[in-house]
Amino acid sequence: MPAPNQLLVDLFVIFAVTKCFGEIFERFSLPAVLGEILAGITLGPHALGLIHPSDTVYSLAQVSAIFLLFMVGLETSPQEIIQVGGKAIQVALSGMLLTFVLGFGYLSLRHQPAHEAMFLGTAMVATSVGITARVLSDMGLLQTPSAKIILASAVFDDVLGMLLLAFVVGVLSPQGLNWISISVLALEAIGFALFMIYVAPRVMRRVSPRLERLSTRNPHLVMALGICLLLSVAAEKVGLAAIIGAFFAGLIFAEYAHEWNLRSGVSAISELLTPYFFFILGAQLNIHLFTGPVLVSALVISCLAIFAKIVGCGVPLLSLGRDTALQVGVGMTPRGEVGLIVSLIGLQMKMISDTTYAVVVFMTGVTILVAPFLLRIVFHKERSAMLQGETESAEVALQQEQT
Repeated sequence: MPAPNQLLVDLFVIFAVTKCFGEIFERFSLPAVLGEILAGITLGPHALGLIHPSDTVYSLAQVSAIFLLFMVGLETSPQEIIQVGGKAIQVALSGMLLTFVLGFGYLSLRHQPAHEAMFLGTAMVATSVGITARVLSDMGLLQTPSAKIILASAVFDDVLGMLLLAFVVGVLSPQGLNWISISVLALEAIGFALFMIYVAPRVMRRVSPRLERLSTRNPHLVMALGICLLLSVAAEKVGLAAIIGAFFAGLIFAEYAHEWNLRSGVSAISELLTPYFFFILGAQLNIHLFTGPVLVSALVISCLAIFAKIVGCGVPLLSLGRDTALQVGVGMTPRGEVGLIVSLIGLQMKMISDTTYAVVVFMTGVTILVAPFLLRIVFHKERSAMLQGETESAEVALQQEQT
């Protein structure tokens, strides 16, 4: 018999193991996503070494993040983003400033070079909304006011993070700052976001009646998936993360998600792909790098990263209540691929050391692992209220059937 294709074996093993870990965590009333990440840490190349993901698996993980955020966008109305837009900008800006200052200040106090401190502060800034979105989706809380602010803030956070990276690279490059390039990047990113929120949904209202004339099967789902991939590419072209484009694609189709039954189709794709994303997040954490002073620095930076987002993103929302401020702050805590990319750029430019790069990887892993626990705690009231409402609805339905 021919040997099985190694890629297929890897895909099966990762999917099965990740789902098993998630199920175990769910049975102990813990977030499934935490189990999926832990599966990557435990079985990945830096721990037991049972699974060594190939480049293809890494690429699949990036694609899975796109569909995860597309699904989140389908459950969010553009009008809801517009309503919380002002607050979201304040949250993103305040969180970015405090995070950068704390990261830069810590390395400066340790007498590290200014360029290394600047790159560390920049790597700490970018929020990875994928973790938060998954946890809130699992709890059925994506429609809460805090969740809407988190999602909108993450969009602006990505824009600000890319602009900060461009600024830092410009400051540290031999040619100096290129204000024209930075201005063009800012205009492209802001213009893209505004077009997706205000104009694209109106265009879709004009196009949607014509989709009924197509002969292909599931024309609405085909169109939605195509737009999702197209906007993911477009987002990267203007300097944003691909997942932001996918989120905007979901916003465009959110108005039609129920009518066209889009959520079931996209949810099936997401269920297949997202385990690879969270497995890879865990597999990237090299636990062997952290000994002695490096471990101490990594722990301090991780604590500062969590504190900065909770306080920096929460303070602008204190007028809405401490609960909302805390929920949004915790929701903005996870870091992800953007921070890793920033640190990798710094490493390639020889602006940061291998040690600082390891610290960023550690900080990313810690915030990813801690966030699901904290989200469960700060959204406990909303979760309990939702479950109680579901129970009461079921009881009313049963009484109606009996009568």
